[in-house]
Parts: sequence; C-alpha cells; structure tokens
Amino acid sequence: MTERLMIPHECRVVVGDGGKVLVLCNHGSPIAPDLRVEDVFKAPENPATHEQGTDRPGRAMGVDAHRSGVGQTDWHQIAEQRFAKEIAETLEDIRRERDVKSFILVAPPKILAELRKDISHQVRDLVVAEVAKDLTGHPVPDIQSNLAD
Repeated sequence: MTERLMIPHECRVVVGDGGKVLVLCNHGSPIAPDLRVEDVFKAPENPATHEQGTDRPGRAMGVDAHRSGVGQTDWHQIAEQRFAKEIAETLEDIRRERDVKSFILVAPPKILAELRKDISHQVRDLVVAEVAKDLTGHPVPDIQSNLAD
C-alpha cells in the first residue's frame, strides 16, 4: 500500500508533459485538498521529428576518406527539452512573485528528469514530492484524486 500524498495548503502542484503544463494551487488543507488551476502553459506546436529537419541524416567525411552516417537529430525531443527549460524558468518566476512555500512536480519520468536538470536551487529546495505520472490530459478532479488517494 502506498502512502497518501499530503498536499500542503497553497502548494503549487505542477502537472506537465512535453507539451502542456498546469499549475494548480491547493486552496484546501493537506487532508482535504482543493486544487484549482492557476496557470496553463502550452509549448509551441511540436510536429514529429520526421516532419522537421532534413529528409535524411547527413554524412561526415572521415580522416581516411571513408564516409560515416550521422545520426538523425530528434527535433521533437529537443523541443521537449526546450519547453522543460522554459517551465523551469517560469517556476522560478512563480516562486518569487507569489511567495510559494512548496511545489509538487507531476510528470512522466523523462520530463521530470529534464525539469530536475533545469530548475533553480531555490525551486528545488521547495519541492516536497515528485510523482512520475502523466496526468496532464486529466480533468482537475481526476488529478486531485490520483494524487490524494
């Protein structure tokens, strides 16, 4: 049995994936959370990698005149990384402007890893929990019940 996640009063619950982030604020108590949407951020359109860049990966000329294939750039992943960096900067702004005391990060594992790399030490110190789930497409009551149960 997993331990129930306690969401502190006025904690910002950041629910995101590579394309959308919801910032929710708990207006309730840790025992009876009442999450409400505070902000919604969407990444610019991010088509699949095959729809971006060149048709084929390039080739590089080696020292001994042999040609080597160059791996294709994953533009989709680069865009997700860029969006994670923007969100990390936004969380720092939210921390400062709203005097936030705590954050909970909810995202798929890959996005959580990107956020961990990019968030400031001040934001990191306020993170009370991380949840490795993709709840971005869920309505707020479902997010709340997923986290509180």
